[in-house]
Amino acid sequence: MWTWFFQLASPKWVFQFIEKLLPWFRAITLVLFIAGLFLGLLYSSLDYQQGNTVRILYIHVPGAFLSMFAYVLMAITGAIGFIWRIKMAHIVSVSCAPIGAILTLLTLISGAVWGKPTWGTYWEWDARLTSYLILLFLYLGFMALHSAFDDRKSGDRASAVLAMVGLVNIPIIHFSVEWWNTLHQGATISKLEKPSMDADMLAALLTMIAAYQFYFLTVLMQRIQGEILVREKLTGWVRKLVIASK
Repeated sequence: MWTWFFQLASPKWVFQFIEKLLPWFRAITLVLFIAGLFLGLLYSSLDYQQGNTVRILYIHVPGAFLSMFAYVLMAITGAIGFIWRIKMAHIVSVSCAPIGAILTLLTLISGAVWGKPTWGTYWEWDARLTSYLILLFLYLGFMALHSAFDDRKSGDRASAVLAMVGLVNIPIIHFSVEWWNTLHQGATISKLEKPSMDADMLAALLTMIAAYQFYFLTVLMQRIQGEILVREKLTGWVRKLVIASK
C-alpha cells in the first residue's frame, strides 16, 4: 500500500498510469453523454409548468455539482501540497482550476437562460447566485495568483492558501437556499427518501451527472499530463518521450 502511495507522488509514474486510463475514460464519457442526452432530450417527462425549458436542468445541475466538486478537490490537493510539499498534489490542484472555472461559467450562463422564462429575469442578486458568482472569481483569482509568480513553487503555495481560504464558500453555496430567502429552488436529488422529480427525469439527471464526472476526470488527467511535461521538461524521461513522439 505504501509503495502505491509513494508512486502517486512520482510524476513519471502518474503520467504513465494516466496514459493507460485515458482511452477507457474517454470511451465511458462518450457513452454516458450519448445516453444522458437521449434520456434528457427524448425520454424524460416535461415539467407541467416549465415545459421543455426544464431540460436545461440536465446541463445546469451537473455543471453546478462538478464545479463545486472541482473546487473542493483543488483546495484539498492544494492543502496536501502546501503541508507536505508534494509536487503532484500541486499539479492536480493547478490542473483543476481552468476546468472548474469553465464549468462554473457554463452553470452561470445556463442558469441565466433558465432563469429568464422561469423567474422573469436573467440575474438576481440573491444568496445562491451571488455566492456562486464568487466561486467563479475564486477560480480566476487562483489562476491569476499562480501565474503572477516567476517561481513556480511560490505560486503553488500562494494559490493553495487562496484555495483553502475560499473553501468556506462551498457550504455557503450549498446551504444558501436554506439560510436565506432566495429565488433558487431547494435540493431535489439529495432527498433520497422522496426525490422531487419523476423517475425518468431523475434517471436522465443522474446519467448526465455521471457523464460530467467522467468528462471532468478525463480532462483533468489530460491537463495533469500537460502540467507534468512542463514541470519535468528537463528530466531524461521527458526528453526520451519527446524524441519518441517525433
